[in-house]
Amino acid sequence: MITDIEEYFTKGCGRCARFATPDCSTRQWAEGLNTLRRICLDAGLAEAVKWGHPCYMHAGRNIAIIGAFRGDFRISFFNAALMRDPDGILEKQGPNARHRDMIRFTTNAQVPEMEQVILSYLKEAMGYADAGIKPPKEEGDMELPDELVEALDADPELAEAFHGLTPGRQKSYVINIGSAKAAATRRARIVKFREKILAGKGAMER
Repeated sequence: MITDIEEYFTKGCGRCARFATPDCSTRQWAEGLNTLRRICLDAGLAEAVKWGHPCYMHAGRNIAIIGAFRGDFRISFFNAALMRDPDGILEKQGPNARHRDMIRFTTNAQVPEMEQVILSYLKEAMGYADAGIKPPKEEGDMELPDELVEALDADPELAEAFHGLTPGRQKSYVINIGSAKAAATRRARIVKFREKILAGKGAMER
């Protein structure tokens, strides 16, 4: 995966064989992605690369992340349970997602048309970060390691697969990942377990 932010906007995320080719999804949506980037920076967000994607931060918290796919591109919000969504534009990443957390675009022209709405949603999320407000825990929620929460928020495919696991399988990952003392080790375990989670298996299953 890439580590240089400029590479995303010129070559892609580096997570598949289409990286740095004309077939990369970022090429199709280059204009819209660059406009989203400008809006995030205009909002005063700090830019970083996380999970191979542009991630925008404020007050020490992840606020939003940008992603491109074959059929659309999107900006997804962390801590989506807090978002009020007054314009009714947020969508779920998949059928198993708990909250509507993304704005999906199917044409590059949609981004400048929605600029003021996007900016207002970013400012709302930044306000929660400034105030230190986090979503309330939901009944039955397991305490997920912070690194796992971030990985699920940033990777729609992984999030859908994880939330589709049985509670026992979810717990196996929470215990295995959470038992690592160092954050770097917890992140490495998440990367290692990704294919198992996508396959619907528990941490200890072959």
